[in-house]
Amino acid sequence: MTATTATATATLQTVATPDGPFTLLVDEEGRVLASGWTAEADAVLARLRPAHRPVDVTTGTTDAAAAVAAYYAGDLTAIDTVPVRQFGTALQSAGWDALRGIPAGGPLSYTGFAAALGQPSAVRAAASICARNAPALFVPCHRVLRTDGSLGGFAWGVEVKESLLARESAAAR
Repeated sequence: MTATTATATATLQTVATPDGPFTLLVDEEGRVLASGWTAEADAVLARLRPAHRPVDVTTGTTDAAAAVAAYYAGDLTAIDTVPVRQFGTALQSAGWDALRGIPAGGPLSYTGFAAALGQPSAVRAAASICARNAPALFVPCHRVLRTDGSLGGFAWGVEVKESLLARESAAAR
């Protein structure tokens, strides 16, 4: 999941969801680089450091958009196999992999997430891993909560996080 160089070309696609417009940035190999609940391309591109942004961005269609539609239609596992590409340290990569293993309807606390990484005292690092997650939804950082069970922050708004968790909780019952 970790890489050091930017992709040459990427496709940008915005789809409608019950939580608002969702924009995907996908590289030429079909890997989601960044995504989020906005129609603003610049907001999605800003999730990547400048050195990791694609050289050329075109608008078009992506296979990942079908997974978003399936997720919102009730197939919460549709996002699980969509390839992603992230840029980070070994710990961040391990964290992003671990986030993909959190089942829908079974959120963890930041403390539990840090423990799952084998570093139970690294709660701030666990929170930072979530904050630096660019391909939102596909790497479900929204499934990590504050230790007291409250929602905490979310790059795309607490309302979206709450909606995603409610959808997943209802489907898990």
